[in-house]
Amino acid sequence: MKNKGLFVTVAVLVIGLVGYGIFQGTQKDEKKTTTSSSEKETHRIGVLQLVSHPALDQIYEGIQEGLAKEGLKEGENLELLFQNGQGDQSKLNTMSQQLVQDKAEVLVGIATPAAQALDNNVKNKDIPIVLGAITDPKGAGLVASNEKPGANITGVSDQPPVAEIIQLAKDLFPDAKKVGMLYSSSEMNSKFQVAKARKKAEALGLEVVEKPVASTNEVAQTVQVLAGEVDFVFIPLDNTIANAMETVNQEATKQNLPIFPSVETMVEQGGLATVGISQKELGVQTGIMAAKIAKGESDPATTPIYTFSKGETIINKVQAEKFNIDLSNFDNQEIRFIEK
Repeated sequence: MKNKGLFVTVAVLVIGLVGYGIFQGTQKDEKKTTTSSSEKETHRIGVLQLVSHPALDQIYEGIQEGLAKEGLKEGENLELLFQNGQGDQSKLNTMSQQLVQDKAEVLVGIATPAAQALDNNVKNKDIPIVLGAITDPKGAGLVASNEKPGANITGVSDQPPVAEIIQLAKDLFPDAKKVGMLYSSSEMNSKFQVAKARKKAEALGLEVVEKPVASTNEVAQTVQVLAGEVDFVFIPLDNTIANAMETVNQEATKQNLPIFPSVETMVEQGGLATVGISQKELGVQTGIMAAKIAKGESDPATTPIYTFSKGETIINKVQAEKFNIDLSNFDNQEIRFIEK
């Protein structure tokens, strides 16, 4: 009987230990599953782009790179919902509604009209919006201030150093007397930049001739008119003109008219020079900000608008040679030359 009792006791102990081991193993498996699930959590980020042209396309590429830098990659833990309005305001509104309905947890607007469309369709301000390349966020009515946005919106400003561009143009053409300013009459950001450019130009003793256009259809004729009135043309960050840069370059070439745009891609397309900010880097910073918000690491209300502190001087060497510009004076400066 004693042996029988001992056997029962040992059996109970063995069963208990086995059960405990199974319980512990189950807990570990559950913990692994939870961790694995957390690591594979998919984030849905919606991107609305105003229109396709090289500058905005580079920003979108940069956004994808910035998201990846923060560990969000398509096919792994990121679902990227992309819409392109192709410059149509009604499409921007419809696409904004679609991105909201698709339950994107963060929305990104590339260019001011796209950002405004997203803002108009997030009625309760309950979806964070990240601005991708917005020149004047406060002036566009998107934030309370660049330092303290105050609600559901933050992002990146692409405000170019327009005063430096005008100065560069004057340095390259010291005898210039008149500067033309070509921009879209419907883009508020462009008017904001032109006002700054005018102030600098007048301080340098230049007469300013403004030529706003209502659409790309007016660009060719306007460039022809400017060629007979000014010594060079300044173009702000303007989506309408950027979309027509091929036309601008064709007409400027015919008229032997120097063009100073505000973005690198437009120098590559035939502009003479600029002091600009890399559109790709603007996108990368936008993507980083969007990822941090999606992961809960930052709050748009208290995240200041990111503004690049310094531009890069970029000169199209082919254009410089065409205008017989002596570049030896720039040997000691940090300049990037484009040869096309």
